[in-house]
Amino acid sequence: MHPSVKLNLLFRDRIGVVADISSRLADQAMNIISMEVERKNDMADVYLEIHPGDRALSAKEVLETLSGIDGLQSIRIIQTLPNENRQNTFQTVLDNVSDGIVSIDGNGRITTINQLARTLLNCRNDDLVGHRLDTLASTDSTILACLDGTPHTRLRRHVSTEKGRFEFFSSARPIIDSAGRIIGAVEIMKEMKAIKALVEEVVQQEKITFDTFVGGTPSVKQAIAFARKIATTPAIVSIRGESGTGKELFARAIHAESMRIGPFVPVNCAAIPETLLESELFGYESGAFTGAEKNGRAGLFEQANGGTLFLDEIGELPPGPQAKILRAIQERQVRRVGGSKEIDVDTRIITATNRNLEQLVEKGAFRQDLYYRINVLPIHLPPLRARRDDIPILADHFLFQFNCKLGGALQRLSPEALEKLVNHDWPGNVRELKNVIERAAILCDGHWIDEASILFSFELTTSPASLGGNPQSPSNGNNLARQVAEVERRIIARAIGSAKSLRQAAIHLGISHTTLRNKIRKHNL
Repeated sequence: MHPSVKLNLLFRDRIGVVADISSRLADQAMNIISMEVERKNDMADVYLEIHPGDRALSAKEVLETLSGIDGLQSIRIIQTLPNENRQNTFQTVLDNVSDGIVSIDGNGRITTINQLARTLLNCRNDDLVGHRLDTLASTDSTILACLDGTPHTRLRRHVSTEKGRFEFFSSARPIIDSAGRIIGAVEIMKEMKAIKALVEEVVQQEKITFDTFVGGTPSVKQAIAFARKIATTPAIVSIRGESGTGKELFARAIHAESMRIGPFVPVNCAAIPETLLESELFGYESGAFTGAEKNGRAGLFEQANGGTLFLDEIGELPPGPQAKILRAIQERQVRRVGGSKEIDVDTRIITATNRNLEQLVEKGAFRQDLYYRINVLPIHLPPLRARRDDIPILADHFLFQFNCKLGGALQRLSPEALEKLVNHDWPGNVRELKNVIERAAILCDGHWIDEASILFSFELTTSPASLGGNPQSPSNGNNLARQVAEVERRIIARAIGSAKSLRQAAIHLGISHTTLRNKIRKHNL
């Protein structure tokens, strides 16, 4: 079989160019395998693939045969025709997508198939285009039903091949021309393993970076710029700000840009009972106390080795643990409870508090030497009421997030709703704003969230049914136990809102810190 010759001829555009080329080649018994014509202004590019037939034909003879045609400007031998290039590019793209793709014409013959589809359909033959799909062994030809106008969506299928067993979801749709006729069908196959990997990636906790922060007020920009500058240093960072301003998110962003390969380990110093603080922070050896794990346990300083330990609400630490944390920071060593040796730790410390540490130092409630040790690089996060221009941006951001989570139509905030948000004092800051927007997204059935759907904590009644305008009366089931529980809930909520910490709220209520946390869980506060 003699090889074909591929040519590019440039003509001044005129009528009869294609006819003249065809006539010359026919006179020499040469076959035209393919021809493409591209017109550009008054010129015509003609691309040819010629087969010499039964005799050997040199490129020189081909060129001599076509030379002399009226209007011919140039002629050259090429390696690939434009359509070949397009087809190769198209096939390369198809073979590199993560889904299996196959299409058929109106007679059920394959017109397109990519590599993953070959695997999922258990087709080893490379030359499949032009074959009827239902004649191939071990293939499910449900796509043929689309030729009758019957689509299918997320049909679960599986196939066993030499490469193993594959499970996938298949969706197919008919291909319809401009006249409304079905001229073929296309099927998309999503492999189950890829779907599971995607789901795992989506449900994993989002990596927090400084790009995560929404807003553009100067104070926020300055805090981010300063944090980025110091992120890669080992220095201790102290984040100051009211509750709900995003101190932990800020700490996570610093860790993300610190280039430290260890984990980010957060601990709320106010949430751990004083009797357990030392063993939680520094760990313990086997037999250190009753109930200790047999092989001992690494503390949070060790767990964060090579990474970052975030000490939230550090102002709530009792005096005893303060001294031990100071020593661990200075010596970069810890000793487990019940242990006799020092353990080296390379742990970056980030602290956070909503308390005034300077006042605590003056009162003797916080060690002065620890204060100076952790206050090397302070960062102050502004309260939401000091960045009111960011409230509409943050509100739209949270609303979009919740709409995506709920899977419904996208909602918008009315001008009245935005005005109510901007004029609020926001004692709970960004955390409170997020909760208010989530509540509004759930309660509002329409596309526009109006002012009535923006409910702050003090506007909520104790009975969830009252949100729909039908508060329960005592005769409808509000027995004594329920009424007492509601009163307790209001008292605890008020104490938490007015106190600077849970520990302080527990003192005001005259109960232990553990009892308060149990009641918070009981009442879903």
